[in-house]
Amino acid sequence: MLILKVDKEKKITVMIQARTGSTRFPKKTLAKINNKPMIWYVINRVKMIKSVEQIALITTRKKSDKILLKIAKENNIIGFSGDVHDLLSRHYECALKINADPIIRITSDCPLTDPKLVEKILKFYLNNNYDYVSNVIKPSYPDGLDIEIFSLSALKKAVKNAKLMSEREHITPYFIKNSNKFKLYNIENKKNLSHLRWTVDQIEDIKFIRKIYSKMKPKTIFSMNDILKIICNEPKLQKINQKYNRNEGYAKSLKNDRKIK
Repeated sequence: MLILKVDKEKKITVMIQARTGSTRFPKKTLAKINNKPMIWYVINRVKMIKSVEQIALITTRKKSDKILLKIAKENNIIGFSGDVHDLLSRHYECALKINADPIIRITSDCPLTDPKLVEKILKFYLNNNYDYVSNVIKPSYPDGLDIEIFSLSALKKAVKNAKLMSEREHITPYFIKNSNKFKLYNIENKKNLSHLRWTVDQIEDIKFIRKIYSKMKPKTIFSMNDILKIICNEPKLQKINQKYNRNEGYAKSLKNDRKIK
């Protein structure tokens, strides 16, 4: 379901992947932070990224996810609903309809997405000849600042050839696992901060995020360095959600992996 009309010219596009269903933290995208849903913060941070020409919130065709299409419309971005389980196809179908190329993938569980970091990685992508550029092949940034940028042609190749459920559900593993088929590049931070957890997948995660936004109030847009200063002054904040591992959802998918028919 496409909500806003777009022209046929290819555009630098952010796709925010979102749904209300989650086994570990149901309706986390709608969890309130200072009286606004978490997805609002993701959208408004993405709006601050320079050079981005359109933003799409892509969700599922489930009735429960219609509220996300409503939020997309209220925030003047594109709303798209697609396959419930095959996220790879969902991204590709949306990209074709809105002529997205390149695609910047941001997930709705990252309410601390740093616009300046996205700009840095996007600039590198635009100035070089790569199919896929990210900071996740070898993580060195906090979990929750994940950024992946790829071309429409690379996405098309992945849609055509990815055969495992884990590759369809998580979109970009096919790129990383097939470095012989794609030209890949990983952006690394000067200091390894991959042990820091700034994503939202558990109740404790949203407690941490609320603390950060409370400390930064009334600001809603601030950088990775701003958050690091808070943590440096109050190291106990890290203990709120430090017991959880990075990419638990993907690890679960690998455990139950199978080939698609």
